[in-house]
Amino acid sequence: MDGAQSSGVVGNEHARVGDVWYFALPVPYNTSEKPIEITEVAVEHVPSGMKVLGYGAYDLEDTEGLPVLTKKNGPHTPDFEKLKNYATEPVKVAAGTESDIFYLAEVQIATPPKGSARQCRFAYQQGGQSYTQTLDCEVELRVAK
Repeated sequence: MDGAQSSGVVGNEHARVGDVWYFALPVPYNTSEKPIEITEVAVEHVPSGMKVLGYGAYDLEDTEGLPVLTKKNGPHTPDFEKLKNYATEPVKVAAGTESDIFYLAEVQIATPPKGSARQCRFAYQQGGQSYTQTLDCEVELRVAK
C-alpha cells in the first residue's frame, strides 16, 4: 500500500487554541495484485496540545478533491457532517488502484502543540489475513503568538 501525499509536511502557523482542523491521511493506493479492505486508520504520534476527535472516510468526488488540511467551518471546507462517512464499514480498494475514498483525522488544538502529528497507520485485511502499514504523513499546527 502507498499513498499520494505520503511525504512532506502540511501545516498552518496561525492556528488558535480551540480550533478544529481536518487533516487528510495519505490516499490509499493498493500496490498488490489482490483487493484489500481497510478496517481502521490512526495517526500514531499526536503531540501534547493536539487531540484527535475522530476519523472519517469520504469520497473524493463529494469533496471535489483532497482537502489536505482545512479548518472546520472554513470558507473552502467541505461540510463533512452532511457527507456520507464511509468509515462505518471496511473500505475496499481494488488491486493496483488508488482508492476513491480518503480518510481524515479531525483534530483540535487544546494548548499550543509541542510538535507535529505524524505517521498514519492503516489496518487492513487481504485474503483473510490482517495487516497494518504505517505511511509517512505529518501535520504541524502552530498557535500564533
